[in-house]
Amino acid sequence: MERVNGILKDPLYRTCLSKIALFERDRIFCGHDMAHFLDVARLAYIFNLEENLGIEKEEIYTAALLHDVGRFVQYEDGTPHQLASLPFAKELMERYGYEEEEKARILRAIENHRNRAIREEKSLTGIIYRADKMSRSCFGCKAEKECDWSPEKKNLWIEY
Repeated sequence: MERVNGILKDPLYRTCLSKIALFERDRIFCGHDMAHFLDVARLAYIFNLEENLGIEKEEIYTAALLHDVGRFVQYEDGTPHQLASLPFAKELMERYGYEEEEKARILRAIENHRNRAIREEKSLTGIIYRADKMSRSCFGCKAEKECDWSPEKKNLWIEY
């Protein structure tokens, strides 16, 4: 997990997180912070183990930590965050020596983490999608009634 730790300490990554935090400082709805990223990573890793997928832990954590890294760009100019995250993720993975095949899998997972069509895939992409959805505790959220997510999108029950 040395490469993941490198990303966590990287100035570019830290800057992206700071920009997201600045945009979300008054947000009453679920945020895009380290708690969310780690929830996604841990859930995806559990899915990986339970489904015997054999996906490397480092790839799971990398995808989870980077899947929303471009969220601040969406706040700035409206670019969908799953697309805005790709250049940051690519640059960070290149800095820490990820192989082309690893980068391709991780970038696919980031780009598609909001694509409902892949939720059943037995792949890094599928488990990141499911973990991202399940990481939200809409069933216990104080702002749930004010949230503009549709009931289908909200996690109003524990799926597992």
